[in-house]
Amino acid sequence: MPNIKQLAYAALPALCFVAAPSWAQETTSAAASAEASDPQAAVGDVPPEEIIVTGSTRAQRRFDVSYAINTISQADVEKIAPVNFADLIGQLPGFQTEITGGEVQNIYRIRGLPNDGGFVSFQQDGLPLFHENDGVFFRGDAILKQDLMTDHAEVVRGGPAPVYASYSGAIINAITVTGEETPRGKAQLTLGDTGLYRLDAYQSGPIAKDTYYAVGGFLRYHDGYRDNGFPNDKGGQIRANLKHDLDNGSIKLNLNYVNDHNVFYLPIPIADPRDPSVSLDPYIDYFTGTMNSPALRNVNLKYRDGAGVIQSRTSDLSDGRHMQMVNFGAQYDADFDGWLVSAKVGYTQGKLDFTAFYSTTNPADADSFANGYLARATAAFGAVNRFGYVLAGTNTVYDPDAASGLVMQGQYRDIHSKFYSGQGNFTVAKKFETGIGSHDIKLGLYASLYGEDSRTLYQNYLIEVAGKPRTLDLVAYSASGAELGRVTDNGVLNYAATLNQGDSDAKMFAIYANDTWEIVPGLRIDAGIRHERYSYEGWAALTEQADLGDRTTLADDATRAFTGAIINQKGKPNVTNWTVGANYDFSDHVGVYGRASHLETPPSVQTVMSINPTIITTVADQFEAGLKLAAGRSYLYVTGFYTNFDPLNASFLAYDPTTGRNDVNVPFIGEAQVKGVEFDGAWSVTPWFTLNGALTVSDPKYKNFESATGADPEQAEGNQIVRQPKIYGNIRPSFDFTSGETDISVYGRYTYMGKRYVDLYNNTALPSYGTIGAGVTLRRASWQVQVVGDNLFNAHGLTEGNTRTDSLSGQGSSEAIYGRPIFGRNFRLVVSKSW
Repeated sequence: MPNIKQLAYAALPALCFVAAPSWAQETTSAAASAEASDPQAAVGDVPPEEIIVTGSTRAQRRFDVSYAINTISQADVEKIAPVNFADLIGQLPGFQTEITGGEVQNIYRIRGLPNDGGFVSFQQDGLPLFHENDGVFFRGDAILKQDLMTDHAEVVRGGPAPVYASYSGAIINAITVTGEETPRGKAQLTLGDTGLYRLDAYQSGPIAKDTYYAVGGFLRYHDGYRDNGFPNDKGGQIRANLKHDLDNGSIKLNLNYVNDHNVFYLPIPIADPRDPSVSLDPYIDYFTGTMNSPALRNVNLKYRDGAGVIQSRTSDLSDGRHMQMVNFGAQYDADFDGWLVSAKVGYTQGKLDFTAFYSTTNPADADSFANGYLARATAAFGAVNRFGYVLAGTNTVYDPDAASGLVMQGQYRDIHSKFYSGQGNFTVAKKFETGIGSHDIKLGLYASLYGEDSRTLYQNYLIEVAGKPRTLDLVAYSASGAELGRVTDNGVLNYAATLNQGDSDAKMFAIYANDTWEIVPGLRIDAGIRHERYSYEGWAALTEQADLGDRTTLADDATRAFTGAIINQKGKPNVTNWTVGANYDFSDHVGVYGRASHLETPPSVQTVMSINPTIITTVADQFEAGLKLAAGRSYLYVTGFYTNFDPLNASFLAYDPTTGRNDVNVPFIGEAQVKGVEFDGAWSVTPWFTLNGALTVSDPKYKNFESATGADPEQAEGNQIVRQPKIYGNIRPSFDFTSGETDISVYGRYTYMGKRYVDLYNNTALPSYGTIGAGVTLRRASWQVQVVGDNLFNAHGLTEGNTRTDSLSGQGSSEAIYGRPIFGRNFRLVVSKSW
């Protein structure tokens, strides 16, 4: 781990680069500098009116729109103090997020839509960086990361999202910092007691007449919230843009570059399956334990290629999710006598190298596990008298009974993907006055050329039940004590249990339109429609079962091997989405709205590089009605919603412990129905006290399931949707006051997550939990110091079960004994300077 001096030396060139333009400017007063960098910094000031652009024909007040939207400023980020981007989004109503996977690739669910993130579109300045919401083991938060170059984010829930983006029940749009006449910048150092060292910085200002720049990003090193035995996160991001103002508009060029490693946390066992009342905390700590281990830093991957040759290569778990991505784009906006023209183009190219250690089955009694291999070992090696455990690759005896008495399996996944995505969006908008009010019409064209390939290999390991577990070998002995052979091979239970390779390319075109009809002041009706056509081409490599021929082990007896043949596949899906909404404002303080939306999501392009994929176009009909109340700095938005998702593909691939493969297909096709209400409010009692809060109350249910494999769909009828609570929300009090020349903010956060279930049959529950966090920020002139803590009382909570094996009927216990725990108590110190 680098020390602070090493980090400072590494960061100094970046700081000098970012800060130099500001030092060249004539020095202004500290107070003016602070005001320029943060217009909301002055305690007690009324914040500026929220102006939004996402999902709207033109920029307008948040209060005036007929859908649910939130803006998240840098000031909001400071007081929420999220541990990752999913934690930030999870503070909004209607968004149920799971933040425990690490920095990226977390779970984003919107209003009960039964998906882990595929219905949330991540955009930057109104354009996605990759067309589909889910790539090969990555989604938007892996290629668009929160830092000081994000001026604010706009988040649309439902409403017109299906018209303004593909695959979208929600849009998260990061609006970047853009240069202005007044130079401004900021540098920020974050230190955490989890081994976190992070430097953020940005600088913006003019470089010529009517031409402005902004550049910034972050560098970060983090040991992690759990002890992997190696760093969890290392790398960073840089973003830059150049804007030139025209007489009637502007042109902006932008560049993004990401090079970042993020290790993925998977579920861990927390209780003994033989007796769920017995905690496994003495062996694998609830808050710091993980199955990630230095023992998996030099993994030998073995498989047979299409030419029949056995291949062997190494893989390192500490590489984690290594994302390398570059994006460049251009944006043109102009006003031609009331005709608003906008053209945005972007191109993204990148690659992802992903290693992770996934959970599979529950821990097993060591003796019972060994005896399960007696028949196979006897057939392969001769008469087996007994089994014994040794540390993998050695003859050092390991005695499970001296520890938990358990052993367990885990699955090492090695995935490599390259991807590209070119996208463009062109719109024309014009407001027309008529005899009955005005029509604000927007027409748009969107197109994308994109694709990705993948090489995937999974192999299974035998490990001890411990944090940073050692890998084990299971040895078969004769009556004389001689070693006959090994069930495992250097810890490997199954080589190449899963082996896939494929490639895909896609073309898509969309045309959309929206009309906002203001009949009389305060009464507006808007409607939009979007039609999309896709064309997919791809191939997938065929595999077969093979024995690699090593007679000293069972680990290679039943692997997957390439046959040398491929299948070519095509697809031409098309979808049509629409929305209709009405809004009436009784005054500037009271309004109501209603909306209906229809969302169709085509199959992913990955279907044409998969063998026997489930291909289905999913449909979600969403209805919402809202009440808007605003007075000064206080507001309350109440939105009732109903979603009918039909057909719902709840099929999944389960892990088969007899083969070591994720090949047990359990198809469930039915519907999901979600009724609920969400509350989003702020109560500004005095200039020095504000209470923010968000609450979602819903009833997410499965309906009308069918299964073609003999599983009983009736047991899922009316059940709560997997991993979705009925109640979740947060309360965030904030005290802001001044002492002498120092502005002080003291704030807290209570977050609640209701009871959920790991399985379709609702047999195993994830208990409800609540966490408390708090922080204090001191501002003096252009300097700011913040101390913040999360989960201060080490509350226990699980965010998922073991999805490889418990998705249908649970874990054999009423409460989860295997899951991904929330992070324990942690603290961060943030020091920043603005100019």
